[in-house]
Amino acid sequence: MSSLAPSARTRVIREPQRAVYDRDIINQILDEGFICHVGFIVDGQPFVIPTGYGRIGDHLYIHGSAASRMLKNLSQTIPVCVTVTLLDGLVLARSIFNHSMNYRSVIVLGQAELISDRDEKMAALHALSEHIAPGRWDQSRQPNEQEFKATSILRLPLTESSAKVRSGPPNDDEEDHALNFWAGVLPLHMVPSEPIPDPQLRPGIPIPENVKHYSRSSKR
Repeated sequence: MSSLAPSARTRVIREPQRAVYDRDIINQILDEGFICHVGFIVDGQPFVIPTGYGRIGDHLYIHGSAASRMLKNLSQTIPVCVTVTLLDGLVLARSIFNHSMNYRSVIVLGQAELISDRDEKMAALHALSEHIAPGRWDQSRQPNEQEFKATSILRLPLTESSAKVRSGPPNDDEEDHALNFWAGVLPLHMVPSEPIPDPQLRPGIPIPENVKHYSRSSKR
């Protein structure tokens, strides 16, 4: 495992025992998530935009319409803050004050760079697609030239990043252990349901096995 030296900005101050600076764990959290939240400031106004993402090695890739406010401003190399959070369970304590959640989160700070190289841009689009639905890239029409030009890709290095993880049972006060209230963890999991075909799907097209038995276990 490779450990990142936390910067003054990524060092966890609140609940420092939950801090994780291991790159492998940071990558695992990023690879399991679906949505990131991108924070930036334009003319003194903060914005936080949810969007999809993908990872290739030590870089995070964000995509969107070339005309979007987020992509236009982030391409000017303004500072950005990206977060990803996975909710693993509700921690139900005897005391309302000690209720919590089990979670894994990552924060990435830096400056996003607009990708102009065609091959890297296509590789990033592939990574974004495979991040959401492994195998789907080869089961879909590839981007045409108009779509390709209308899409911007930003690259953000994971150099300045850290994770924060909370797991385990409630942390009740010792004197509350004798109270007659149930306490424990309610695990939460995201699971796929039965695929719903498009109403305009041509007859005779079966559900692909990777959709029918959706799994992301093969992700890097």
